[in-house]
Amino acid sequence: MSDPIYTVDAFTDRAFAGNPAAVCLLEAPREADWMQSIAAEMNLSETAFVSPHAGDGFDLRWFTPTVEVALCGHATLASAHVLWESATLGAKDVARFHTQSGVLSASRRNGGIELDLPAQQVEESAAAPGLIEALGVDPVFIGRNAFDYFVEVAKESEVRKADPDHGKLRKLKARGVILTSKASSGNEAADFVSRFFAPGSGVDEDPVTGSAHCALAPYWGGKLKRTEMTGQQLSTRGGTVHVRVEGDRVMLGGQAVTVMKGVLV
Repeated sequence: MSDPIYTVDAFTDRAFAGNPAAVCLLEAPREADWMQSIAAEMNLSETAFVSPHAGDGFDLRWFTPTVEVALCGHATLASAHVLWESATLGAKDVARFHTQSGVLSASRRNGGIELDLPAQQVEESAAAPGLIEALGVDPVFIGRNAFDYFVEVAKESEVRKADPDHGKLRKLKARGVILTSKASSGNEAADFVSRFFAPGSGVDEDPVTGSAHCALAPYWGGKLKRTEMTGQQLSTRGGTVHVRVEGDRVMLGGQAVTVMKGVLV
């Protein structure tokens, strides 16, 4: 049988905003080379592949157009959305995903979807050679987590205006770079803002990055003395991520909209 595939805009309540992901529902796992080829064909920041798990729930893998990644928030949200929309799961069921980052879950909450993901702690570090020059910013903090470099600047306007050299960023030995600041006093929609650049992983700038908020949430939670916050990603498409820190887990809340359905032949 042909495998159904969907395009879903995640972390948005309207089509053609947020972060698009492809979601492919498989009857059984497929080989990695085939999945990578499909992801390259879809040419979105992430393509998710969902198949039944031998025990309970589903196996979930994520691919950019060029590489497989260990964690992706927006494609996980999109996958849960598709499981409910396609009636693969009942409306009140919890989506459980077995992944490279452990067991992740998604539930319906407050009219949206809430993901339960592992927190990524940021540790202060020296800047990689060429990192700050490539970003063209004046940092107030530089750090790293398991996946990415993490750069804080003083003002939201610096995050908005940043025009990085993606060729130089592509040389970094990291999945990507998180650029962030506290939200400006005039921005009542968010507590902190960010952008995410990952040219080395095949994505110059990601529209809305759930996994980056696994680091942003505990970082800004510590600085702002908050456990619940709203993050705003300042890409061209833009998106909003509601976060809640619970120990070593981060709950990410958002909505999703299906914009395309098809089959792989």
